[in-house]
Amino acid sequence: MLGFLRCFNYFSTKGGMNLNTNRTKKIALTGILAAIAIVGSLFSFPIFGSRATPIQHMVNLIAAVLLGPWYGVVAAFIASLLRNILSLGSILAFPGSMIGAWLAGVAYQKTQNLFLASLSEIVGTGLLGGLVAWPLAILFLGETAGSITFYIYILPFLVDHCWDSDRNFGY
Repeated sequence: MLGFLRCFNYFSTKGGMNLNTNRTKKIALTGILAAIAIVGSLFSFPIFGSRATPIQHMVNLIAAVLLGPWYGVVAAFIASLLRNILSLGSILAFPGSMIGAWLAGVAYQKTQNLFLASLSEIVGTGLLGGLVAWPLAILFLGETAGSITFYIYILPFLVDHCWDSDRNFGY
């Protein structure tokens, strides 16, 4: 996947498509990436109280690198919202995907390093998203889900991402 990002980044900066100046193209690509995340959520597996969707992490990273942190957050929010409406996800889809996309985008803007952006997406989704998922589970999923310690939410988020990361880190 990092090879795809490098290739796309090369062509976008060499005059083929300038994503930095054309807002319409950014909005269109955000919608396309959100659609890919929704279709990719058909390939998911349950882990404890959440549903792991590894394609979402790939979309988060692509959106964060190509479009920036805020468009990445918008793509993650749209994908999470539609996945919930279509019963392909739970309320826990929001914190992990949105925090992961934002953190990856900020890391890439600051460093221009794909590896650090990938690592930031893992931290944002797995650790921070898992911590934020705990109060959401108490609030929206009831006391039985909330009575489980918040570590049970960090583990599935990290496993979900690590399943996809072996492809992300392979240069």
